[in-house]
Amino acid sequence: MNSTSPEGERIAKVIARAGLASRRDAERLIAEGRVTVNGQKITSPALNVTAADRIVVDGRALDAPEPARLWLYHKPKGLVTTSRDEKGRPTIYDDLPEDMPRVMSVGRLDLNSEGLLLLTNDGALKRRLELPSTGWLRRYRVRVNGTPSDTTFEPLRKGLTVDGERFQPMTVTLDRQKGANAWITVAIREGKNREIRRAMEAIGLVVNRLIRLSYGPFQLGKLVPGAVEEIRARVLRDQLGLTAPDAPAPLKPKAKPQRSRRPRP
Repeated sequence: MNSTSPEGERIAKVIARAGLASRRDAERLIAEGRVTVNGQKITSPALNVTAADRIVVDGRALDAPEPARLWLYHKPKGLVTTSRDEKGRPTIYDDLPEDMPRVMSVGRLDLNSEGLLLLTNDGALKRRLELPSTGWLRRYRVRVNGTPSDTTFEPLRKGLTVDGERFQPMTVTLDRQKGANAWITVAIREGKNREIRRAMEAIGLVVNRLIRLSYGPFQLGKLVPGAVEEIRARVLRDQLGLTAPDAPAPLKPKAKPQRSRRPRP
């Protein structure tokens, strides 16, 4: 191995592309002394490696990098979008099919939100899809308590600042009033933490249901809660310029009762 040569790729990126951990988690594994390169323990991710280097993580040789893959997942309400939760709450990884490979979420949906969540096995693709510069529109179906008029949402359309954080202008459409609640459609391009809920609270409305309908060109469609569907190679190629294997047979739903299946550390 050559720590000074620019040849190759950063080791954390290589570990992430092999589907073993996210890039951040790979850096943590390295710092903990759990990674060796050509038999030598390393503790810094500032290292480039090539296909000629032998990388071992926790005593196991690193698998060859997997092709980048992407899945649509209909996240149900009541699950957190993390690999583990300090409060012991169920996570999306407890809900995914048993034969699902190790995946990472593209962005997050909070505990009480539901709808489309993108999953990928590739850390570089995850970061690419999350970048603000990508500018992909995220559309949501939102139910709020109250009787707003169309003009109620003008501050959101102009952009507003909440607790010192600037939210970019949103596209907001008032769809219908149903009893004490109103249904609206909201489209945003940034997806900051709890952005829609916080913005609605800033204009005096409380969100009591939030469903993500789309993320860029990818649609929730008729995907039922808990279901997973892989994006086909042609779609990845057309939308992202990526090559990917043909989609395999549909994943089997997870057997009940659920048993925890978390990503490997």
